[in-house]
Amino acid sequence: MEMMYDSSGIGLFALIGLLPMLFNLVIIIFVIYFIVKAIKFMDMKQKLDQEKNEKIDQLIQLMHQKNNDNI
Repeated sequence: MEMMYDSSGIGLFALIGLLPMLFNLVIIIFVIYFIVKAIKFMDMKQKLDQEKNEKIDQLIQLMHQKNNDNI
């Protein structure tokens, strides 16, 4: 005796069973993406801060030179 069943129902149950795993995978991918973006942002910020500090140092040196020239 053959059992007749609707295979689309089994596919639906398989999809529902995979949803938690897919959800976890999406969360993991999002976390990895966020970490990579945060690291890139921090690297860029560090470079820009270093450039800003160098320019401030140059301005301070120029101010000292002008003060010494005026004395």
